[in-house]
Amino acid sequence: MGSPYEDYLNPDKVFEHYNFTKETLVTPDTSSRQAFSVFIVLVCCAIILENLLVLVAVARNSKFHSAMYLFLGNLAASDLLAGVAFMANTLLSGPRTLQLTPVFWFAREGSAFIALSASVFSLLAIAIERHVAITKVKVYGSDKSFRMLLLIGACWVISVALGGLPILGWNCLGHLDACSTVLPLYAKSYVLFVVTVFTAILLAIVALYVRIYCVVRSSHAEVAVPHTLALLKTVTIVLGVFIVCWLPAFIVLLLDTSCPVRACPILYKAHYFFFFAMFNSLLNPVIYTWRSRDLRREVFRPLCCWEQRAQQARGGTPGRCLLPLRSSSSLERGTQMPTSPTFMEGNTVV
Repeated sequence: MGSPYEDYLNPDKVFEHYNFTKETLVTPDTSSRQAFSVFIVLVCCAIILENLLVLVAVARNSKFHSAMYLFLGNLAASDLLAGVAFMANTLLSGPRTLQLTPVFWFAREGSAFIALSASVFSLLAIAIERHVAITKVKVYGSDKSFRMLLLIGACWVISVALGGLPILGWNCLGHLDACSTVLPLYAKSYVLFVVTVFTAILLAIVALYVRIYCVVRSSHAEVAVPHTLALLKTVTIVLGVFIVCWLPAFIVLLLDTSCPVRACPILYKAHYFFFFAMFNSLLNPVIYTWRSRDLRREVFRPLCCWEQRAQQARGGTPGRCLLPLRSSSSLERGTQMPTSPTFMEGNTVV
């Protein structure tokens, strides 16, 4: 009996699976399709640039090294990976897909699943952080930073493991009847498992936020302040945008697991649903910077400095882009609880 991995480098396997599941094997490379692909690549470039600026802002400014911003930075990292994955998927789609070996196909699709997993687990970490901050008012000192970094590391380890299950063997190579239509080398059971896990996590996140809002609204303690509610509004906006963007894609994937091969024509339009989901990674940095004046200033600081250097080169006066930032936004104020017996200066309350 041969190894289950012996077909991973077989260039004919991708053709075989697409020929079995797809109505049209090769999509005509028309001018409209090329224009659409160029548009997707441009959107991906914007996603990468936006999230890279957020990551640089969080990394270079110590005021953003609290638990809340570390988790937002982790979400930005997953969105950056999503932009890279979507770009790679676009550049290697169409006729190029049939030239891939299964191992490269698994790498192409797996990177997108890893980015999606990291986003979901980052949202879960943010929800847990807010729940602890509101309901427990527990202090995290600087000695606890390692635990936060460990949690972020665990998020990526689990995401890589979840996205790597198909290349480890949970696929449908040699079992065409078990294959997904949207992702022809993935087993329907794997697609169903992933969507079920993500849906369960999102429901748990929603339940956490409902509990948080109930505690805050009914509390007469110091946590029930406008700044805390402003921060909750920010993170719930992020969660709401994620659900709105990804819900159509999740529905299509669930439909894929129950439809017989070539029985549901809408599955051949799945790329439009994933294109819509891609906008989640584009919108997240906009939400952070819109809700946080200080983060917005820090994100645009490199552009300001470039403009300052150009102005100095022309003999102008120096700018003010390197001045220290002041906390002036709802997001910054929301990360700090009012003074209480459990709050100590130099610590971050989470």
